[in-house]
Amino acid sequence: MESWKGWVLAALIGSMAPAFAQGGAQADAQVDLAPYLRRDGFESIKISPDGKHYAATVPLEDRTVLVIVRRSDKQFLSKAAGVKDSVIADFWWANDERVVVAMAERMGSRDQPYRTGELHAIDINGARVKVLVGKQPEPGLVATYGGSDDREYADFIDRVPEDPRSILVGVSEISANPQTRVEKLDVYTGRRTLVTTAPPRRATLVTDPRGQVRLAEGKRGDDNYSKLYHRESATGEWALVNDEATSGHYEWPLGFSADGVTAYLRVSQPKGPDAIVAWNTHTGERKEVLRDADVDPYALLFDRDGRTLIGAQYMSGGVRSRFFDEAGDTARAYRRLEKAFPGSTVSIDSFTRDGRIALAQVWNDRAKGDYYLYDTQTRSAEGVFAQQQWFNPEAMPASREVTLQARDGLVLRGYLTLPRNAAQPMPMVVMPHGGPFGIFDQWQFDGDSQMLAEAGYAVLRVNYRGSGNYGWSFRQAGAREWGGTMQDDLTDATQWAVAQNIADPERICIYGGSYGGYAALMGVAKEPDLYRCAVGYVGVYDLEAMHRDDSRVTRWVREYVTDWVGERDDLAARSPTTMAQRIKAPVLLAAGGQDTRAPIAHSKKMERALRTAGKPVETLYFTTEGHGFYTEEHRREFYTRLLDFLARHIGGARAKDSGEVQGTQ
Repeated sequence: MESWKGWVLAALIGSMAPAFAQGGAQADAQVDLAPYLRRDGFESIKISPDGKHYAATVPLEDRTVLVIVRRSDKQFLSKAAGVKDSVIADFWWANDERVVVAMAERMGSRDQPYRTGELHAIDINGARVKVLVGKQPEPGLVATYGGSDDREYADFIDRVPEDPRSILVGVSEISANPQTRVEKLDVYTGRRTLVTTAPPRRATLVTDPRGQVRLAEGKRGDDNYSKLYHRESATGEWALVNDEATSGHYEWPLGFSADGVTAYLRVSQPKGPDAIVAWNTHTGERKEVLRDADVDPYALLFDRDGRTLIGAQYMSGGVRSRFFDEAGDTARAYRRLEKAFPGSTVSIDSFTRDGRIALAQVWNDRAKGDYYLYDTQTRSAEGVFAQQQWFNPEAMPASREVTLQARDGLVLRGYLTLPRNAAQPMPMVVMPHGGPFGIFDQWQFDGDSQMLAEAGYAVLRVNYRGSGNYGWSFRQAGAREWGGTMQDDLTDATQWAVAQNIADPERICIYGGSYGGYAALMGVAKEPDLYRCAVGYVGVYDLEAMHRDDSRVTRWVREYVTDWVGERDDLAARSPTTMAQRIKAPVLLAAGGQDTRAPIAHSKKMERALRTAGKPVETLYFTTEGHGFYTEEHRREFYTRLLDFLARHIGGARAKDSGEVQGTQ
């Protein structure tokens, strides 16, 4: 168990020292993996309400920590850390001196963090550390629960405007279908008082500008249908606004207007992207206020109070900000910053209490992003923190959006990253994302894409049906299509790249992690003549076993897996483990022995099936790793093996030799 008191700040400062990396390399060069393996100094940063301090998350090898930094001289004042696999899911300034932290756990670098329901609080000087919700008796952000089923899960909702000692939290018991209570929580003593109980189970709650909980969305049973409720005031009765089971669409609460009368809802459409609808809670009038022709809302934009919704951002070959009122002060601040940083996205993460100072992140597809302090009165911006400053954005290849049609006419979008100054056609790596449902490849810095482009490959990331960002109907089109039309989308995109003279048809491989690993193996099984090799990283390959294991969790998880993956009896025919005889291309499998999301048994069964069928297969197993490798030496070994594997089968650069760490073969 690691206490926050035992941390050495000097190690953190050392991890932030600048370096310089090369851009795209010639195909016969070697790729230096060091810049891609190096961990950043900071991730998320928020300024305190009085503007005197920053709270920031810092990634370490197998966990994330929180640090408090004094603004005036950037001195580190305190730190709070957890044990292995702990992640800081989010954090909030409760007042000028106290930060509330929500914890999560992530069992590997490719795993999606899973919130544990723990809330902790810490002062700017590291004093008065308090476990607000959780069983751990010791100070600091310590181990996540491994505990009993009767514990509580809590999440931050909002500050209490008139009470700087308190916040609002949503609390529920850890059970299959929990009721959610709204409670007022003292961030110093941990004392809680009941405010209301939300009608839906597993509820998401939204406050108005006065900090009153007015909207609640969740489920009522195991059917996984969304239900939205509203109440007029903090003491009003809850009323049902939308039931997806009867309306045929979902409505997700986003926020309120400044007067608290208009509620903004994200509403799914029969076809195309979701719309943002303004709903007058007094008259019932509804009006569509924002909707993009191609994509869903990507991020919400709030006014300086952090509560009043003023617009949304949309991601499609870049990120565009759209506002309900372009004349608003915050909207104009965004426009000034966007003008100052052309070709980049501006995200304002936090304001000081008086609204004068904004902490903004500026990022794009070639740079992870830098943080700036923007003074809304003087209209000046000052750089304060840089991310991945060892990369030179001008030397990195861009990722451009591509659009194509699947064989059934469905429009698909994705991102293509090309090596700088490379002639076409070229060797290509198709890289399906994980998830799969609701996740999508984004216009942002992607380390794997940049590394492969430096090695001389075109990299194609495809948002196949089932992906997020393109509307409810697009996501729904992927239901029960593992190995079906979802896989056909990847095939169609690959053939499109060949037809466009981007990819050399004799030099194409497919590589992915998690669901992407499944798609890589299904790619060479379903289209044995299309790809020259396949790499499955922490993938699932036996869908029948996956369905059986997931169904043991709760009834609603079983229903979800059935609705989205399929009936268990139908899944063997869509499992790569049963299709090894069809595979012609060499395969590389990598997995971790501690992986609970995609257990290593999947990879070992896939390996046995390939060897039994007499097919070429290589493996890299680390017994101590989970869903994606954490340790630098293991990550280095994986990427070294990956580049060597690709080079042998489709050409391209290998990694520079820096010593090897051997996993289990």
